[in-house]
Formats: sequence, C-alpha cells, structure tokens
Amino acid sequence: MQKEALVALCGHVKKMNLAVGIQTNGLFPKTLTELIDKKIVDKVAVDYKTRWEQYTDHWEGFQNIKKENYQKSVRESIEICKKAYNDKILPEFEVVVTVFHGNEKDIIDISKEIGDIDLIIQQGEHKLGFIYSPLHAISELEYLNHKKSIREDFQPLTDEEIKKFADNLKRPVRIRTRNAGEIFYEGHRGRRASRKR
Repeated sequence: MQKEALVALCGHVKKMNLAVGIQTNGLFPKTLTELIDKKIVDKVAVDYKTRWEQYTDHWEGFQNIKKENYQKSVRESIEICKKAYNDKILPEFEVVVTVFHGNEKDIIDISKEIGDIDLIIQQGEHKLGFIYSPLHAISELEYLNHKKSIREDFQPLTDEEIKKFADNLKRPVRIRTRNAGEIFYEGHRGRRASRKR
C-alpha cells in the first residue's frame, strides 16, 4: 500500500549488503515488478488468501477490494514472481496458504495453479471477526466469551488432519503448525517420511 516507501527501504537495505524478503498478499503486482526489476528483493512469499470468511463478497480488511479483483491481482503477482524465479532473477519464491475446515478445495486448485513452486500449508485459526456492536456496548467478558465460542466452534485442523489433506495434493509441501513448527512433508504414498526443517 506504500509502494514508494517500500522500494526506498528495500533499496537502502540492499546497500547494507543484507538480504530482503517480502511477504505479501499479492494485491500489488506492480510493486513486486519494481522490486524485482531493481533487483532489491531476494525472496518473495505470496500469502494467497483462500478464505473470504464467506460472510461478504469483499476481502476482510479491504472493503473496497472485491474477491475477483484480488484473485486477478494475486495470480498476476504469482506469474511475475514465477517468471523471475525461473529466470534466476529472484533467488527464492514460495506460495503460502492457510488451511481451515472448508477451504481445502481452494488449496488443491492453488496447488495445481502454481505448478512446481514451493507450497507452504500453514495451520489456520479462525479470527474473531467483526463485532457490530459499538465497542462501548460490549463488555470485556462478553468479548472473551464470544472469542471462546468461535474457537470452540471452529477448531484448527490438527497436525495429522493437515498431513492427511496434504496427501491429496500428491506433492511435497512444507507444513507449519503451532505444535510441530515447520516440517518438510512428502506424504505417505510411497514417499519418504516427513522430516523437520
């Protein structure tokens, strides 16, 4: 959202002989193009948003961005990074997706879409979401009870559930969970066992 400031910061950091890594939701492909063209980024992680909370047609946090506009932008960002990575201009590139109950099909589609680019599956936890009452109208106890209720109703997938889901992708992935940290996972179908990174 602050392209000029980010480009200036990355340029300054590179002059200090430090590596620059960017994690982005992929909404700003022109910014990625400039960072890559100026050779002031070493790693890009595109955090592909799969869950739209299914309460709205707009992306949470950017009420003026429609779902289809985000998907167009993120796909453009991935293609820009993929080309730069394959051309050996961008040293590292990965796509990160957060898995929840209910968005597994989206991740399967993304896995096919990105081809052989590194895919990271991270354990998702449902956010509290918007509270439509004015802040002064809800007590701290009501807020905490609401939060607890959401966590009870929408438990994160377990490590084993994520591995079972990853088997369906038929490709090596990295899995990030709160319990196990990050592991490289190749699945159970005739592949080697998982190992910690």
